[in-house]
Amino acid sequence: MPTYVVLSNFTEQGLRNIKDTPKRAEAYKALAKQHGCTVKEVLWTHGHYDVVSIVDAPDEGSASALGLSIAKLGNVRSHTLRAFTAEEIGKILDKVG
Repeated sequence: MPTYVVLSNFTEQGLRNIKDTPKRAEAYKALAKQHGCTVKEVLWTHGHYDVVSIVDAPDEGSASALGLSIAKLGNVRSHTLRAFTAEEIGKILDKVG
């Protein structure tokens, strides 16, 4: 199952309701399940991003639907990166001439 790294920043709305962020993380996990995805980890961070999450999704469409569903709520804006395990990148590199 493909893995995605989701880098998120709070919006003004998300900051106004910052104390709800742990509850929103649980809601995120539940919403992910509805899209066939699994949130493996949610981490609150210092620096350029406020939250980093690791998500497994069956395909790009499911990952995109989850991302858009979260964005629609208005608490965070995110950047999603496709991540590769050592095994996956090895198979890719086998195809490199």
